[in-house]
Amino acid sequence: MRLVYFLLVFILMVSGCETDHSSKEVIYIEKDKETKDKQIENPIKRHTIALVPRFIGDSSYYDAAEKGAKEAAEHLGINLIFTGVKVDDVSKQSEVIEQLIDKKVDVIAVSATDPFKLLPVLNKARKKGIKVITWDSDTDSTGRDFYVNVVRPDTLGTTLMNNLAARLNEKGEYAIITNSYSSSNTTKWIKWMKIQQEKYYSKLKLDSIMVNDNSYDISYQNTKLLLEKYPNLSAIVSVSPLATPAITKAVMEANRMDVEVLGLSLPNDMRKYIMAGDIEDIILWSPKKLGYLTVALAENLLNGQFPTDQQEIPNIGSIRVEDNEIIMGEPILFTKENINQYDF
Repeated sequence: MRLVYFLLVFILMVSGCETDHSSKEVIYIEKDKETKDKQIENPIKRHTIALVPRFIGDSSYYDAAEKGAKEAAEHLGINLIFTGVKVDDVSKQSEVIEQLIDKKVDVIAVSATDPFKLLPVLNKARKKGIKVITWDSDTDSTGRDFYVNVVRPDTLGTTLMNNLAARLNEKGEYAIITNSYSSSNTTKWIKWMKIQQEKYYSKLKLDSIMVNDNSYDISYQNTKLLLEKYPNLSAIVSVSPLATPAITKAVMEANRMDVEVLGLSLPNDMRKYIMAGDIEDIILWSPKKLGYLTVALAENLLNGQFPTDQQEIPNIGSIRVEDNEIIMGEPILFTKENINQYDF
């Protein structure tokens, strides 16, 4: 009888100590009756995705992209690193990527300062098992899995040129201010502007293309130089969002209201000028949406899902995919009628 009793006690003890190994979630319950807090430890590894802009600081464009990226990271439950340097410099951007390789992040998403000079460090990251994608500004396709682009370059280039032609009644002299000669996206936009002009607007003349190195002050000084050097200048087209407010300020200070200002900019940077009637409109997309989309697609890639054409991305909508290039959408024309609908 005593043997049966001990056997029953042994069985009950074993049953009480048995652990259910089918669940990976461990729940710890706080014993303090006043707090009654529950702490949950989830052993599933959170991915770490690093976004590297062309530069950080003094850029409402990349500030907006960072906000979108942070929202995506929060929604998807991932770790986000948003890091870069304060100057648009390929060697310094390479150093940042080297640091991310050492941190063993899961994805490096870079807005490239140069399409070719970054290839060695990006390929080093890929050899280490880190996924590499580009956003906003591309590298050569050999250095990344895919490129998250804002719009088709031909669409944006022809839109800018058609807008210019409409402003000038298809005749007159104009100049372009861009951020860099090496940036893959801006060079393509200007290429398509020229193609559209040669095809349809023979009475328009391009006087000069000037580089601002992503600097407000340089954009301002370049505008003053253009106004002095080309007395018959009718328009300045900005293909650098940072440049447009500086161009507008310089034109207004020179009292050259005969010179049209148009191109790319954030609505928050140009709202006062548009609402006052100083310029008619600007063109852009949502950099906040771009940051969100980049993080979402990076997380999908880590989960084995490559982007597909017409894929619906939560909080974004349908995307286009063409030869490992993701197209976020169409450019937005911001006017006095709609600019107050946007906050970025």
